[in-house]
Amino acid sequence: MDLPVALTSSDPAMVVYSLDWLTGFDLCRQSIPLHRKPAHRREEHKRYRGPGIYLERVQVGPKHSVLVNVNGASKVLELSDRFLELRGDSTWLVMFYAPWCGHCKKLEPVWNHVAHALYGTDIRVGRVDCTRFTAVATEFAIKGFPTIMYVKGETRHVYKGDRVKEDIVGYALRMAAPPIQHIQSYPHLKDIIDRGDLFFVYVGSHEGDMWDVYKDLGDEYRPFYYFYDIEPSCMEEHVKLEYNPAVMVFKDEMQFFFPVPDKSELENDKNLLNASLMDWINHERFTTFIKVTHGNIHQLWKINKYLAITVVKESKIGRITTDEDAEDYVDGYKFKDMVESVIRNNREKYHKHFQFGWTGTPGLANSIAMERLPLPSLLVVNATTMHHHLPEDPPQHLTSAAIEMFLDSIIAETAPSYGGDSWPIRIFRAYYNAKTSLEEMWQGNPVLTAVLFGLPLGFLSLICYSIWCSDILDADDEEDDQHEKKE
Repeated sequence: MDLPVALTSSDPAMVVYSLDWLTGFDLCRQSIPLHRKPAHRREEHKRYRGPGIYLERVQVGPKHSVLVNVNGASKVLELSDRFLELRGDSTWLVMFYAPWCGHCKKLEPVWNHVAHALYGTDIRVGRVDCTRFTAVATEFAIKGFPTIMYVKGETRHVYKGDRVKEDIVGYALRMAAPPIQHIQSYPHLKDIIDRGDLFFVYVGSHEGDMWDVYKDLGDEYRPFYYFYDIEPSCMEEHVKLEYNPAVMVFKDEMQFFFPVPDKSELENDKNLLNASLMDWINHERFTTFIKVTHGNIHQLWKINKYLAITVVKESKIGRITTDEDAEDYVDGYKFKDMVESVIRNNREKYHKHFQFGWTGTPGLANSIAMERLPLPSLLVVNATTMHHHLPEDPPQHLTSAAIEMFLDSIIAETAPSYGGDSWPIRIFRAYYNAKTSLEEMWQGNPVLTAVLFGLPLGFLSLICYSIWCSDILDADDEEDDQHEKKE
């Protein structure tokens, strides 16, 4: 027997309800006996075991809890329309999906890993079939599949990052935590640094304009980064403070201070601190050489810098692949390392103007350039105007010195630029993306592509043929009538 049930924790008699595991919180009364712990010990145990039953209590509100089956490997809770009534103020990470959606099927194993990683926390991981429970999809204004949403009370936030386990779990933990987390001691700070994640730290007392601005920015960027605060005495055990109060960023095994404007400048411009701190955090919120993906490209457009992308091809297992039989063969690993060395050796020179990164998805860069780039390549995009620049030398002739000259010419605005964001360019980009998608569909499954596009074209041809033929037949009939009248 394998029976999931639900109950109200406030009911001492433990009224037993049936819960359809496939439809979620679809409750109806049942008079089914359940082997359970004695009443005086129920609240001390989160799990109950009976003959063939292994259940876990899942809190879904201040007065409601649900016991769900955890026999299977998945910790994902299947939700239904009853989720709208029973979720209360609990913390949920929900995937809204459709069974026919290919992207949803691809996300399913990742979602199971996310549920396992968050198991034991206060975050419940569930999913909703929006084709069956349309009321849920309407309530949460779901416009596409899959949609990942953090839900707690009236708080709703859609996840827009990469659909990989680490990023989704980090997002959920940040959203469930306070916007600004307090670092209690130097060992605590060292543990956070050792994780290797990018994070911001406020050093000083919790008062003043800088603290107020920092709190607002921490709440705005919480879905993407961790924000902390720490006492000056604890931070001085790690590094000498340049300012007090101060804001710092830890990334790439280094730390950098926010350059606080002079008091005279702050007195002349009351909004200077707000604007300068916002710009600084916006510029520093990515590592020096970040991986550019479809999930973070939209955030990278907002940094008001040139985006310099090293374009290589990455396999499904994360290896950079190169065509060693090509006539102009260039090793992708060596090319990527060469560009990265130029960046790190000249950080002070280029950091103000460029955000550097690399992508293993050539299609992403090709869409920006609106052409098929050679592999590997270096593409520089103006995030404000969407103009892009390409080195004049082919990849096999690029050296560190040539890359520096190319970047210097972009700063001096002497490098040739292409593309842009005008309406003709947008139309051509849409055409290029559609053509590229069709080519990829044909290469992946030519039979399916032929059916998808051949059948509609065939029906359209039949309709057009019938319309034109009817006009011809009508004309022939009219000519026959005229001949008969003349006779």
